[in-house]
Amino acid sequence: MTTGSTAATRPRNRKQVIVEAAGQVFSERGYHAASMEEIAAVVGTSAAALYRHFPNKYALFAECANVIVDKLVAVVDEWPPEAALTDVLVALTRVTVTHRASGGLYRWEARYLQREDRRLLRTKFAHVVGRVTELVRREYPRPDESLRAVAALGAIGSITSHRTSIAQRRIEELLLASALGVVTSDPAAAAGSARLVELPAQPVPRTRRAEILTAAIPLFARDGFANVTNAQIAQAVGLAPSAIYRHYPGKVDILVAACLQAAGLLAQAVDRSLRQATDPRQAVVALAAAYVAYCFEHNALNSVAEAEVAGLPPELQRPVILAQREHIAVWEQQLRRVRPELDSRQTRLLVHAGFGVVVEAGRALRWQDAPGHRDAVTALVTGALTL
Repeated sequence: MTTGSTAATRPRNRKQVIVEAAGQVFSERGYHAASMEEIAAVVGTSAAALYRHFPNKYALFAECANVIVDKLVAVVDEWPPEAALTDVLVALTRVTVTHRASGGLYRWEARYLQREDRRLLRTKFAHVVGRVTELVRREYPRPDESLRAVAALGAIGSITSHRTSIAQRRIEELLLASALGVVTSDPAAAAGSARLVELPAQPVPRTRRAEILTAAIPLFARDGFANVTNAQIAQAVGLAPSAIYRHYPGKVDILVAACLQAAGLLAQAVDRSLRQATDPRQAVVALAAAYVAYCFEHNALNSVAEAEVAGLPPELQRPVILAQREHIAVWEQQLRRVRPELDSRQTRLLVHAGFGVVVEAGRALRWQDAPGHRDAVTALVTGALTL
């Protein structure tokens, strides 16, 4: 009787339940902000119970990081070489949407994995990209198959980065259309889009406070906010660690300043670029070109603003979130002028798909600002919007 009672309260899939709950918490809160107690509360157990399955938080985190990519690998491996690209993309989309709540972990938090775990994750994702590239090469042959493949996966994976609520079937349809728009896009279609872009100049640090912010941004981007100390920031500026507090109450205030600077620079780029547009479609292309140019020009700043906002305290998060929503609202307004058949939520989903394309395509290009890279990524974004 005792054995039966224990089995009833400890289901065989308890470890799977823990991993799924932890993936969601890590994705929403960030690795360092999340706690075993918080994860246990979501599961409905105690933190001590989690340690029966995982020796520490990192071990649980490492397992979570591999869940969605392992399922993506399984999907591409189960289809034969002659499979249609659309069929494989449908299957990949379904897996990603199913694991939407925890999938955001891969996009930003995976940088906190240890080197070997990070290498393994990259190898798995490269396998998925390679398989999709083969299908793109067969059905839509051009020299940039790999870039289009990784960008299409970026469009699909974008669903893990926001909470826009739409029926699952419609989400899958929109993401599939977006991914296909990417793989069929022509980089030459955005040639000359740079003329629509007028980026603000790089901020010049003219005060000690600005110097501290400028020094902190690349450190946050490289090592992650939680891993950077005030001493490291102070050393980069040539100050004693205690001197930081004369300019910022704490390290988190430096992060908030970075996020707000990012939002301000992007807003300026958008305003200036939209002035160059003469019709609704050109306005959307101008938005895409401006966002791409901003990401290449201010890559460290943008990655910090995107990756670290979830870890901010709620009261400090609010102004950053409001600025991000304002930016997305501009995209929604412009895109609906071109595609009036979409409602606001569907438009928002496609806008995020475009952002996902920039993230993955930019990473694939190592953010090298070589001639043609900005135009190529802009074309992929407009493809994701299915213009």
